[in-house]
Amino acid sequence: MKAIVINQYGAPDVLRYEDIPTPTIKPDQVLVKIHASSINPVDWKIRQGLLQPLSGYNFPKVLGCDLSGEVVEVGEKATSWRVGDQVYTFVNPLFGGAYAEYVAVNATNLTYKPQNMTYSEAAGVPVAGLTALQGLLDLGQLRPGQRVLINGASGGVGTFAVQIAAVMNAEVTGVCGTANVEIVKRLGAHTVIDYTQEDFTQQQIQYDIIFDAVGKQSFFNCEKVLKPDGIYISTLPTVDNMGATLQTLFFSNQKCKLVLAQPSRRDLDALRDLIATGKVKTIIDRTYSLSDLAEAHTYSEMGRTVGKIVITVNEGLQTINID
Repeated sequence: MKAIVINQYGAPDVLRYEDIPTPTIKPDQVLVKIHASSINPVDWKIRQGLLQPLSGYNFPKVLGCDLSGEVVEVGEKATSWRVGDQVYTFVNPLFGGAYAEYVAVNATNLTYKPQNMTYSEAAGVPVAGLTALQGLLDLGQLRPGQRVLINGASGGVGTFAVQIAAVMNAEVTGVCGTANVEIVKRLGAHTVIDYTQEDFTQQQIQYDIIFDAVGKQSFFNCEKVLKPDGIYISTLPTVDNMGATLQTLFFSNQKCKLVLAQPSRRDLDALRDLIATGKVKTIIDRTYSLSDLAEAHTYSEMGRTVGKIVITVNEGLQTINID
């Protein structure tokens, strides 16, 4: 099969489009023919070598975690799946495998693809959508009527967080750059702050939840704009935020929490249900073919992505499925 392989850590030019063996599945796995994947910052951080203590030093490696596709082989213990099932999920970014034509996936970690989405749209959901859902609902315990601020509201995680918070009938404030203000409003934000014109940490308003989808702030910077029992949630485990997480666990009514998306069929099903209503969708900035992945990584690293960057793999089946 074709895959993107790295034989060393480094710049985008270490990504190689090569032939490698198709994975062999275990009894509790299924083999998925990938139709689309997407870029997450963790992918290129691994490629750069920033996570070497976790990602290891064994090469070659196939990166990538998000995927949507169809089941083509079923392990003897994966009895809930059938060949031809259309699915979506993500695999552990540290082990990767989604920048390829096929990947072996644990049967309990995937679920049916949203029927009203193309494979490309569905591939943009898992990591970003689950980060937003699990951050707001599991860590933030978001309730209707609460005041929520999403920092980085036009990015991959941010666009899902704005939509999910709006669906939950929260009072949503999004923070983004000038060019994306209207997009964030259309996604459901009641108020949008242009960070080039205003620093939200200097406001007089206080929030029940501050969701830092881009990890650009810290709990300590946000303390005064959090309500006395407010929760700050970040996607980036900086030294400051890890320290604040421990400190607030014991010594403060305000809390600092870190979100790391976990594969969950229940949560993927919940996202699929929201998508089915038309209230949540994937915002796609650009689409690249698998062979152009280096260009896609280069663009992602600029930090200007609006929504998601999608990678088409086995092309030709990008239609919406209607039963």
